[in-house]
Amino acid sequence: MDRRQLIGLAALGVLGIIGPARTAWAQNWPQRPVKFIVPLGPGSALDIAARVVADRLSAIWKQPVVVENRPGGDALVAISAFVGARDDHVLLFAPSGIFTPHPFVHDHLPYDAKRDLIPIAGISDVSVCIAVPRSLNVNSLAELIALARKEPGKLNWAAITSLDDFVFSGFLRSEGLNLSRVPYRDPVSALNDLSEKRVDVAVTSLALALPRVQAGKVKLLALVNPRRSLVAPDLPTVAELGYTALGMDPIIGPFGPSVITPEVRQKIAGDLKTIAADPSLQARLKPTGQVVEFVSTADFEASIEAERVKVAAIAKMLGGRPGG
Repeated sequence: MDRRQLIGLAALGVLGIIGPARTAWAQNWPQRPVKFIVPLGPGSALDIAARVVADRLSAIWKQPVVVENRPGGDALVAISAFVGARDDHVLLFAPSGIFTPHPFVHDHLPYDAKRDLIPIAGISDVSVCIAVPRSLNVNSLAELIALARKEPGKLNWAAITSLDDFVFSGFLRSEGLNLSRVPYRDPVSALNDLSEKRVDVAVTSLALALPRVQAGKVKLLALVNPRRSLVAPDLPTVAELGYTALGMDPIIGPFGPSVITPEVRQKIAGDLKTIAADPSLQARLKPTGQVVEFVSTADFEASIEAERVKVAAIAKMLGGRPGG
C-alpha cells in the first residue's frame, strides 16, 4: 500500500469519527440557554411569534429560550448583535424582508447575508395590510389611488421594514403616484400617527392595525399577503384587487450563524416542524394575524432568493433607494 492510499484511509477514518461526533452534538444541542434576537420591539407580531415559539421550543429542548429585542437601525442593530455573537445558541428570529433590501439601502453593511444569515426554517407568515385613517375619505385601494392621482403630493405614507418601503415605493412609481414618504423607527409610532391622521397611508402588520380598527380610528383597504387572513377574512388581498405589484409574503423563522452545523440546523428545523403541527400554536398566533405554516429549509431559502430578485428589480426601477 503506497503513501497516498494510507493518507486516504486515514482521512476516511477521521471523517468516520467526525460524522458521528457532529450528529451526537446535534442530538444533545442545546447544551445551554438559547437566545432569539428580534429586530422589532415588544408588541409587534414578530415579537409575539418569537415569544410563543421560544416557549414551545424551550419545552422540547429542556433549556430556556430567551427573546432579546434589538430594534432600530433598519434591523442592523439586531443583525450586528447576532453576527457578532458567532454562537450557535444565538439565533436571529426575523422575516427575510428585514434584510433582503439592505444592499440597495446601505452603502456599507456589517455582514454578508449569504454567509452570516443561514435560513433554518419558516414557522409562520405575518399578515401585512394597507391601512388609512378612518377620517380619510376612501374605502378601497382603488379609491385611495384615485385620490392620490387627483391630489398629487398631498398624501403621505409610512412603512417600517425595508421590504415594505421598497415594494410600496415601487408600486407608487409604477402607478405614477406622488406621495411623500415619512420614515419611522418603530411601527407603533407610525400607527399612532395614522390613527391621528398625521399619516395618510401605512403599510403595517395586521396585528398592530386591528386594535385601532376596533377603536374606530383606522380602516383597512387590502392585505399584501397571497392569502386572506383568518382574523380579517373579508379583507381582500392586493392580488384579488388586481395590484399584484404590491404583493409580499413575509415568512418568519430563525436564522443561524455561519458557525452552525448542518446537523444542528436540521435538528432545529425538525423541532419547528413538530411545534407547527400543534393546532394550539395556530390558535395562539391567530389573533396576531399570523398563519402558522412550516416552511422547509429548502423552501425558505428559495423564498428568500425570489424576494432578492424582486427587490433588485424594484431597486433598478427606482434608481436606488425607496422613495427615490
